[in-house]
Amino acid sequence: MTHDRKPPRQPLFWAALAFSLGLWTGVRAWRPPSWWVIAVVAFVFAASWFLPKRAWLAKALSLGAWVLLGAFLIQIRGQRPDELQQDDARILALADGRAVTLTARVIREGYARDAGPRSIRESIDVETEEIASQGGSWPVRAGVRLTIYEKVEDRAIGPSGDRVILDDPMTRSPDDPIPLTYGTRLRIRAKLHPARNYRNPGAFDYEGYLRDNGISVLGSAEATDIARLPGFSGSRIQLWRTRVHSSIVAKIHQLWPASQASLMDAMVLGEESFLRNATRTEYQRSGTYHVLVVSGMNLSILAFAIFWALRQFRVDPAVAAITTVVVSFAYAFVVGVGPPVWRAALMLATYLGARLLYRERNMMNAIGAAALGVLIVDPHALFGASFQLTFLAVFIIAGIGSPILERTTLPYARGLRLLRAASYDLHVAPDVAQFRLDLRLIGSRLKRFIGDRLSLALPAILMRVAIGLSGLIFISALMQAGLALLMAYHFHRATTMGMPANLAVIPLTQVLMPAAAAAVGLGYISTALAKPAVWISGLALEGIAGTVHWLGGAQVAGASTFVTTIADLRVAMPSLTMILASIAALALAMLAAQFRRTRLAAFASIVLLFGVAGWIAFVPSRPHLRAGVMEMTTIDVGQGDSILLVTPEGRALLIDAGGLPQWMHSDFDLGEQVVSSYLWNRGIDRLDVVVITHPHADHLGGMPAVIANFHPRELWLSIDKPVGQLVPIVAQAERAGMKVSVKKEGDEFDYGGAHFHMLAPGRDQITGLMRPNDDCLVLTATFGGTTALLEGDAERPAERRVVEEHPEAMLLKVAHHGSASGTSADLLSTVHPRYAVISVGARNVYGHPRREVLERLQQAGVKTYRTDEEGAVSFYLDGKSVTPDVALIH
Repeated sequence: MTHDRKPPRQPLFWAALAFSLGLWTGVRAWRPPSWWVIAVVAFVFAASWFLPKRAWLAKALSLGAWVLLGAFLIQIRGQRPDELQQDDARILALADGRAVTLTARVIREGYARDAGPRSIRESIDVETEEIASQGGSWPVRAGVRLTIYEKVEDRAIGPSGDRVILDDPMTRSPDDPIPLTYGTRLRIRAKLHPARNYRNPGAFDYEGYLRDNGISVLGSAEATDIARLPGFSGSRIQLWRTRVHSSIVAKIHQLWPASQASLMDAMVLGEESFLRNATRTEYQRSGTYHVLVVSGMNLSILAFAIFWALRQFRVDPAVAAITTVVVSFAYAFVVGVGPPVWRAALMLATYLGARLLYRERNMMNAIGAAALGVLIVDPHALFGASFQLTFLAVFIIAGIGSPILERTTLPYARGLRLLRAASYDLHVAPDVAQFRLDLRLIGSRLKRFIGDRLSLALPAILMRVAIGLSGLIFISALMQAGLALLMAYHFHRATTMGMPANLAVIPLTQVLMPAAAAAVGLGYISTALAKPAVWISGLALEGIAGTVHWLGGAQVAGASTFVTTIADLRVAMPSLTMILASIAALALAMLAAQFRRTRLAAFASIVLLFGVAGWIAFVPSRPHLRAGVMEMTTIDVGQGDSILLVTPEGRALLIDAGGLPQWMHSDFDLGEQVVSSYLWNRGIDRLDVVVITHPHADHLGGMPAVIANFHPRELWLSIDKPVGQLVPIVAQAERAGMKVSVKKEGDEFDYGGAHFHMLAPGRDQITGLMRPNDDCLVLTATFGGTTALLEGDAERPAERRVVEEHPEAMLLKVAHHGSASGTSADLLSTVHPRYAVISVGARNVYGHPRREVLERLQQAGVKTYRTDEEGAVSFYLDGKSVTPDVALIH
């Protein structure tokens, strides 16, 4: 068997890389569009001129033209039309919480969800036609993400989003409210407010996410304040898509039990409305989140099943390929989850098209073609985690895994064909021919025990299983190593359980997808006819869910703390060195895999790739800290408290972790999504101490996630006996082997080069029985001649204790988010702070910070910062002075 020294040509792949580099450049180096156009034309002409003379130079110039084209495209696509900018400005001017009347049409349907006792809520997107306020009315075209609240009596939430009677979950009640279906025109009395990011470095750009989805502002309304208007507004094609989508969701909930229906919604149709946050977390921990959402893998499995079934019925290859592509695009259209599925459909069409034309099926070229198509349509997709993960995964399989398998195990797999035909030995490589000879020898020995028919069939079957399993293990391990950088960068996870989990989950998904599709299709004919497919898909789903729960659960039964930690390994933001090393390892692995005879280089590059992945997963990052100073950073957690305190010796303490009140009925975890994200972005992957000042949700709600992610050594409390939400947190800390200690007035000690002094609660005070704010832990942290006073949610009784101690502090963390119950004139005259910071949520319902508190701070000459305006604010105490630093300014 001959091997080529040169890798196959893949010009579209290199063009896609150059185009991506151009997009990255265009975001960071703005130039007038005409400059880019002139440069592109010049490079194209130069490439044409050098093509017959110096082909290598012509290719380099062609790639340069792609770079320039990418920079030009992303800059012109980033400019919104003046008319839309004016509409955005007008609706934002009205988004101040006052009631306005919207005339709008529904552009995205929603599903009703529980919002507390006798209340449900539903989120939809509408596009406005007109906005009326007290000052008049204006024609405005803008997107609004609207949350609708409704009081209900003895109702349940149906799978199709309708409010339905409890005793008949598939029947609409005659007095149900207006169905908020696509294209319905509505008049809505609503309150609008602008979207707001958590203003911490590295935080998720929620405002940008909404803007990319056409949403200008957020709104809320009562169901009783919505009236239907005559007429339909929108696309009939989109209306048909939403109707089909809702119908399939309803059919899924009819065929499968409730415990399985929500997962079927996500895996088959991309509908995540009914998923619990805990379920998402388990799939993320196990490294199998790609099966929970409709992705390229789901579509590829379905397309393969369709193509295979058609070929079994002797359908012409061209007809089978065209049918598969048509069905795949129809599936992507009905699912409607966005770019990941469309990318997979485009790649599938490219691959099958090449197959029909009898061209070399170069998957790297197919990846390049699909990438160019997607990025030309949506240049900003390059910067999304979905795009990067999808294409890197396919790149790893097609560019590294497949070439290595092609010259290791796959020749032996092909050698199992026509095993009885000795003449076929002449058409395979010598080592494969020897392999066939050995199997026939084994078969001759087995013949006397199992007969002639099975003597060769059994060894062949066992070898096929062994080769297939080894290939699956190799590709799964390679994927985990290759995706380590992106998983750490975007999700701060090292999915150490990804390989064993995917060994079970991927084959089960290959069973689930076609069986579920068959069940839904047959379900429209007869429920009884669909039962076998429902049973098969349900069995596969239980296998997937069981595997994920066992490997991705917070605690593995019988496992040690070390094993549990490894199963859910969280990592900080990779350093620039790690990023460059990972990219280099991927590039070297691809080049080594493409050259057919460099087996040693291929092996070494794979070892290097796994080494870099291990470096990212297990070597702690270097935190971004200032040496020799004490840092106090108020993290923006909205209406709550979370403070990072770093001592001069580098000990990291987190005082409170934010949280949402229970009445909001939200599964958004501030500890995971906001506090942990900020710490990881700072390169911090371990905390020394966590402190809970008092048991209020806006201070301790995020602490369970913080303890799980950062494995602190100690927990400081102010409560003698844990109460309420504090009980499970203390139990979690004890299970993790943390030292739990109660701090009271008069406690003084040195820690990490700083001196800590506890001022409240009183040592004789029985905590846990009074109002939680009166039990609040108040302390000072001192380094040299600089002190910070942290008041938590202290009110007048605690402040009186503080005043009696006569502390002085250059820096004051203002009590209770700027409530009028704290920050008294006596306190300010005693402490003499130069700087103050208020941790408070924008547009909060409590009216914090109160005007009188701000006035007292101003009169005392205190420079005051607020997290709702500046975001995260850091203060550096060097022993002589305090230096404030607003992170988002830089």
